[in-house]
Amino acid sequence: MSVQVQQSLLDACDEPVLGPLGGTVRRTPLAHGAWVDLRPGWLAGGGEVFARLAETVPWRAEKRHMYDRVVDVPRLLCFYGEGEPLPDPALGGALRALNAHYGAELGEPFRTAGLCLYRDGRDSVAWHGDTIGRGSTEDTMIAILSLGTPRALLLRPRSGPGPAGRGGPPAGRGGPARPLRFQIGHGDLLVMGGSCQRTWEHAVPKTAQAVGPRISVQFRPRGVR
Repeated sequence: MSVQVQQSLLDACDEPVLGPLGGTVRRTPLAHGAWVDLRPGWLAGGGEVFARLAETVPWRAEKRHMYDRVVDVPRLLCFYGEGEPLPDPALGGALRALNAHYGAELGEPFRTAGLCLYRDGRDSVAWHGDTIGRGSTEDTMIAILSLGTPRALLLRPRSGPGPAGRGGPPAGRGGPARPLRFQIGHGDLLVMGGSCQRTWEHAVPKTAQAVGPRISVQFRPRGVR
């Protein structure tokens, strides 16, 4: 798939290089046992990675039921299950580095990769938690590597009944009045951990600004979607 990205948004390294994690990761504790880690510029030289993924990944458009109609999912998707080869060596390196850094805390490795292509500001993802599977009852982690144009990722405490009838914390009790906003740029790593998927929701909102494409790579453990 052909997409256009302003070169000024991408770094000029010849080869992709992952930086260290360790003390370079900044953790933000949230309410209800959730937390978010941010490591800006983790992948340098990601412009070529972005271009290869945009061109070679078998992106697909999906539809979903919303109330009484079927609508287009506002982004393109591809999922690589456990044991499937990842579409670029840089993603394999990222997976190994994440497992080395987070394996002891998570208690298991990241095993799958879901890719989303946001073509422009009209593409988005609505408020949700990754609660299909074990994420609905257990603490887990979702690691997101962002490539391309920076986009906002918002987080807010979950309000009302949680997944499968489990109560989530009401908004306003131990959580901020406004959503937290993380501007995730090219090569940045963001990790949501602890109870984040059960007790908080996240979203990538639409924007009226003229923005270029972004690829989000989400690494997850087994049984978490």
